[in-house]
Amino acid sequence: MKKTDLVKKLRKAGCFLKREGNSHSLWMNPNTGAIEAVPRHKEIKEPLAKKILRNMEAE
Repeated sequence: MKKTDLVKKLRKAGCFLKREGNSHSLWMNPNTGAIEAVPRHKEIKEPLAKKILRNMEAE
C-alpha cells in the first residue's frame, strides 16, 4: 500500500500526526487514544498497513 493511501485512510478516520521521528511518524486517534508508528517509506507492506489501520480503528 502506498503511504499516501494509508495517510488518507488515517485522516478520514479522524487520526492526526502527533510527531515525526527519524524513521517513523507517530499517528494518534483522539477518539480511542491509540498511537501507532507508521514507517516513513513510500511503500508499506500490506500486512503492516492492515495492522496499523486495525489498531487505529480506521478500517
